[in-house]
Amino acid sequence: MKVILLQDVLKVGKRFEVKEVATGYARNFLLKNNLAREATEEALSWLEAQKEILESRAEEGLKKSQEVASQLDDLEVVVPVKVGDNGQLFESVTAQKISDQLREMGFAVKKNQIELKDPIREIGEYPVKLKFEHNLEAEIRVIVQAEA
Repeated sequence: MKVILLQDVLKVGKRFEVKEVATGYARNFLLKNNLAREATEEALSWLEAQKEILESRAEEGLKKSQEVASQLDDLEVVVPVKVGDNGQLFESVTAQKISDQLREMGFAVKKNQIELKDPIREIGEYPVKLKFEHNLEAEIRVIVQAEA
């Protein structure tokens, strides 16, 4: 029996693939658990429409990611921190702190998109990479300076 998989099914196939499976397996497991749909002509036309929708969403996502990456590339982000008498920081500058600063500047960047090996513990200027969907990257300069 030919079916259209509605979800990824282990050892059968991925979502929206058309597969030939045993009739009993299809009726008793795949169709019963809403993991698949019988591959009728109507269902196949529905499948084509779904693929087009997913493709257009992926293109929109790529455009948005490219736009954000180009806006952020070579951006300077100033992070004010409390500093002691000897110039040492009272707190580290982490990906979360950089993310919060970017959010204040109007950019929605999550902390897991910021590639920071170790927290920044000294005043100065540091290059930091941002990773986005579709393998896009941007590099910003984080400037750590004493709070006024």
